Amino acid sequence: MPSPRTDLCAFAEELADRLSGRWTSEYTHHDSYEEQFPAADRLWDAGHVDHIVSQYVLGHHAVLRDQDGRTLYVTDRPLYHHQFVVAPLEPEDPEFKSHHFAGVKEPSGIAVPDQPARAAAQVILRLLPRYQRAMDTVLRNVAVQPEPPLRPGPPKVADVVTLTWYEDGALGTPYKSVPADARTALYALGFQYHPHQAAFLLPAAYGEDGRALRLRALVHHLAQKGIGVNLRHTATPATTPPRLPVPAPAPAPAPASATTARHR
Repeated sequence: MPSPRTDLCAFAEELADRLSGRWTSEYTHHDSYEEQFPAADRLWDAGHVDHIVSQYVLGHHAVLRDQDGRTLYVTDRPLYHHQFVVAPLEPEDPEFKSHHFAGVKEPSGIAVPDQPARAAAQVILRLLPRYQRAMDTVLRNVAVQPEPPLRPGPPKVADVVTLTWYEDGALGTPYKSVPADARTALYALGFQYHPHQAAFLLPAAYGEDGRALRLRALVHHLAQKGIGVNLRHTATPATTPPRLPVPAPAPAPAPASATTARHR
């Protein structure tokens, strides 16, 4: 485990003083490994800063905040003694929900030198502009769609066709269970009526792909008529019938010896 830098607190304060606007710095020392995650879990990063946090035990971090609610995470860059990393944190505003971040490109963090003036210039030129673009996109998403785009439940239907995969591989449904308005559609899409089974069955000769295409077409056609389609499997028996014992074959007669054969 790399030793934590002793100058992170001072560096973060000087960095905050050099950023445009009013920024404050809050330094946190980690007494245990788990203490690095409350802040790190909010990383808005899909690059090397996220990798550092997930792969290394970090002894401390600092969080920079400005008057507009932007927050930056600052910590060591392990194995690079003359560098730190700076990355945006996702905002904590309760109006922001997970779907507001969907499709928004992470602004991600950067590595900066341990000289506050040079580090501030890189943060201002490289990091803050893309951080602001990502924030603007999230804010637009909040305004356009404040609540999650949940899918509505299926509409209620008066009639339903329930198709069953039978244990012998047949796919079909009893004739009497098919609504009258759906029978023509089954005929048109290749289902055949078997009078001795009193059922519509889709021939296996169509193959798996052919049957899948016909099922899709059937669902689409019946949905337009307000008829639902269910697909079921027949229940597998809980136990199999016991097998009858097979009698052992009678032993074959011993062959006659060569001596006996010669005396006959």
